[in-house]
Amino acid sequence: MIYLIPQTVRESARRFPRKEAFRCGKQALTYLELEQQMLQLARILVANGLQKGDRVGVFLNRCLETAPALYGIMQAGGIYVPLDPFSPPERIRFLIQDGGIRQIVTSPTQSRALQKVLTEEPLPVETVIGTTRLETAVRQIDWETVTNEPAQFEPAEALLERDPAYMLYTSGSTGTPKGIIHTHYSGLAYAKLVASLYQIRAEDRIGNHAPIYFDISTLGYFAAPLMGATTIIASDAHTKMPTSMAQLIEREAISIWYSVPLALVQMLQGGTLEQRDWSKLRLLLYAGEPFPVKHLRKLMQVLPHVKVSNVYGPTEVNQCTYYNLPGVPNGEESIPIGRVWGNTEMLIVDEHDREVVPGEVGELLIRSATRMQGYWKNAELTERSLFRRQQVPGVDQVFYRTGDLVRMDTDGELRFLGRRDRQVKTRGFRVELDEVELALLGHPGVDEVAVYTLRGSAEEQLIYAVALAKEGELLTAPDLLQHAKRRLPWYAVPQKIEITDTLPRTGTGKIDRNTLRKRHLNTTDQ
Repeated sequence: MIYLIPQTVRESARRFPRKEAFRCGKQALTYLELEQQMLQLARILVANGLQKGDRVGVFLNRCLETAPALYGIMQAGGIYVPLDPFSPPERIRFLIQDGGIRQIVTSPTQSRALQKVLTEEPLPVETVIGTTRLETAVRQIDWETVTNEPAQFEPAEALLERDPAYMLYTSGSTGTPKGIIHTHYSGLAYAKLVASLYQIRAEDRIGNHAPIYFDISTLGYFAAPLMGATTIIASDAHTKMPTSMAQLIEREAISIWYSVPLALVQMLQGGTLEQRDWSKLRLLLYAGEPFPVKHLRKLMQVLPHVKVSNVYGPTEVNQCTYYNLPGVPNGEESIPIGRVWGNTEMLIVDEHDREVVPGEVGELLIRSATRMQGYWKNAELTERSLFRRQQVPGVDQVFYRTGDLVRMDTDGELRFLGRRDRQVKTRGFRVELDEVELALLGHPGVDEVAVYTLRGSAEEQLIYAVALAKEGELLTAPDLLQHAKRRLPWYAVPQKIEITDTLPRTGTGKIDRNTLRKRHLNTTDQ
């Protein structure tokens, strides 16, 4: 019986020992090799002090080592916490402090970036696994030492399906990232539901475009091992070159591709998609933000044999709805987010938590086996994010408040209409505009700042900012942009920052962001 995420690897290693589990570039791991490295890493982690429930940082880019890292941590009873090597060191240090991370798994190629993180201020890190190139007092263990360990491990404490397995940090409206904790149960529930819905088979080759800190990566990392499929990790180099990524799909005979729409639009605009042999591709999934219909239409015309599905779900519930497009879309109306999938219930409520009738707009609430356990060290925020009702006395049915406004059409399909707060999706990632504003306000020369979004050339949402300098301060846009890059993840850094002498106001004295947006559009049109 499989009830823990690492058990999927052990079962596939039994059934398909020599089958490739993960491939990245010219490197690959079979299921037997993955199982062995998972157990070896678990031994090392526990030998160096890991206890059940400890958070372990994963400081890795898109590479083959991510698979044994994630599974080794979970096998040991730890909680893996992705740390993006491309994020500002200040942000990574915050995550390490906030998560109480004492061990980090990395690779030699990330030594220089990790060095910058670990040398600025005291951190709780005691052990780094994966490199010995750091000039620091922390204990260092290389991968060769790990793979020389016996491939045998049994946890000292019982590990249950409701125990935490991983924590993903996302943008927070208070200005600091918030950690979302998922359990083995919720992660496996997602893997089982997505495998069933899309009929994932052992023969499938799943293209993994997403970094491990992005929740859509769990398709390749969780669902593929469950079914014995092969995951192809797109390297960082591939993701920066759309033509190279299109070649990867052809060369690796990928059958399932899952990414944000922007990655697909970029490949489409490369102009060579018609020349690629994507005949093995049977399923194309996209998520993270709406797909511009004009681009989606062209993509489906180029790939008439491929089934396309719009995937929706906040990180807190992994996925909860889907819409399988019946054919090439007509017109310009946005694509529905569809219906809830299995083992899931939804409610659409008004501002007073009263259920609305079909056709009316309301907030989407989700009750599902895939729901998170809660927010790290924030019971108050966890409780605020939940809606409880009792249909059986004394037993709560718990729904997650997505914050997304939706409407159910007459055909029963859900349509996404926006947010209740200032959260946006840009480049496939969730960003709180308040966090961007607070980061910019941290500059000593800034008095006020307004952040807003506009549609880019590929119709993706881009972030812009206008800042008002403090009296007597010499503030420049390049200086403020560098300040933002040191404090925000790359996808949250504004596309452009403007310095101004005045900011438009509403009748109540608030900054008028709509006027700023219109000014920007008028200036661009001239």
